[in-house]
Amino acid sequence: MEIAYQVGQVVMRGTLDLQQQWQDQLEQFRAARDAGFDTYCWAHHYLIDPFQHFQPFPVLARLAAEPGNMKLATSVLLLPLLNPVDVAEQVATLDHICEGRLILGLGLGYRPEECEAFGTRMSQRGARHSEALELMQRLWTEDEVTHHGRFYHVTGARPTARPYQKPYPKLWLAAMSDPAIRRVGREGHPLFIGPVQPYDTIRRQVEQYHQTLQEYGHPIPEDMVIVREFFCADNREDALDKARRGFERKYAEYSAHGFQGNDEEMTSKITGDLEALMDDTFIVGSPDECVEQIGRYRDLGFSQVSIRLFYPETPQKDVLDHIDLVAKNVVPGVHKL
Repeated sequence: MEIAYQVGQVVMRGTLDLQQQWQDQLEQFRAARDAGFDTYCWAHHYLIDPFQHFQPFPVLARLAAEPGNMKLATSVLLLPLLNPVDVAEQVATLDHICEGRLILGLGLGYRPEECEAFGTRMSQRGARHSEALELMQRLWTEDEVTHHGRFYHVTGARPTARPYQKPYPKLWLAAMSDPAIRRVGREGHPLFIGPVQPYDTIRRQVEQYHQTLQEYGHPIPEDMVIVREFFCADNREDALDKARRGFERKYAEYSAHGFQGNDEEMTSKITGDLEALMDDTFIVGSPDECVEQIGRYRDLGFSQVSIRLFYPETPQKDVLDHIDLVAKNVVPGVHKL
């Protein structure tokens, strides 16, 4: 099983100078690479106050210049907000800069503020995503494209850049709700599950995904990826104690942003029951316990787990110490799964 390092929105506005934030995250990238992580994943949002966060395409282009062969992923790019012609050519460009190490993770987003800023509607996210991805795939593979859809129009379009990878970079499609799970299965794409569904929900959704793939005549993709909040220490009690403040601060802000699961029980956990999240959703414990918990997802068919290792107001030294602990005691165990 492969293991990825997940970077999300966790730096609180004003706690770090932006240049210092970038230097810290570059140092974390180098530490993750040296630790043996397989993939480095960069999230995507706009106007995500009170977090301060850099945009994925320029960041991944810069990281591609660093030595090493770690794969680089958007985890995930909010496609319904963007123009698919622009994304197709940006991705093709970045794939060449990465020399084929790019993975394109795509998702719908969940924030009305972003939809408003980009002139779209929350209710249109799924339809925009599906149409945009179909157009991008054509732009990557066809000599000339004419497309007149509900949202996007091109006539006799000839792309100026094609991806390094053929036919195009590996795709991960994010889903959290049951309708989104079915959409990914209906379209036959690899599934990417986010950080807040509990294990039993994920098990049910994986079954639903496989059933939908079969219903629409698609093979089961080789990849299936899951993101987990993660904290490792010498023992579970120490891990829970150290993790609690960062988890509390992060999910308080997620609650304020309207982040929700696919049912009332999950929404309640996200917005108020942190202990339940840490117990049945997050991966927290000693190194052996963390590997064992990750192994449960391998048993469901996941090929890669992407873990977060730093949280709001965590000092850089603590982040690097956490990476070092995981490098020595978790990464090797995950690779054996």
